[in-house]
Amino acid sequence: MGMNLGSGGDEDEGIVDINTTPLIDVMLVLLIMLIITIPLQTQSVSMNLPQGDPPPPTEQQDKVITVAIDFDNSVTWNGIPVANENDLVALFQSAAAEPEQAEMHINPNRLADYKTVAHVLADAQRLGIKKLGIVGQDQFMGAQ
Repeated sequence: MGMNLGSGGDEDEGIVDINTTPLIDVMLVLLIMLIITIPLQTQSVSMNLPQGDPPPPTEQQDKVITVAIDFDNSVTWNGIPVANENDLVALFQSAAAEPEQAEMHINPNRLADYKTVAHVLADAQRLGIKKLGIVGQDQFMGAQ
């Protein structure tokens, strides 16, 4: 009766680990190639920057129209209350008809209805106002 208890002497067992030496060699060659091919950033660009203060602007400052929407959804045009929507549409049409359109700032109160603000913005866009911006009041609110 004979039993084989482990590997005897004659049989060579194969190594089951992956040989990583060729992989490391290839990665080192690729790394060296990458380092050689990257150009050095030693080029400099000399620029002649202007010295002193810039000259004052020669053209006129743009005209600004402020459309404010208050907490009770009342609309004002440069501080003057607008009675109804037809008056607001007429004001938008006259502003859009000017050859050099004025810059328009929409200034909604944070308590104003979204519906009113969206309606004013849609009217302005529909009637051809090109320079339109929304101005926030957050910087004036403080810690409320």
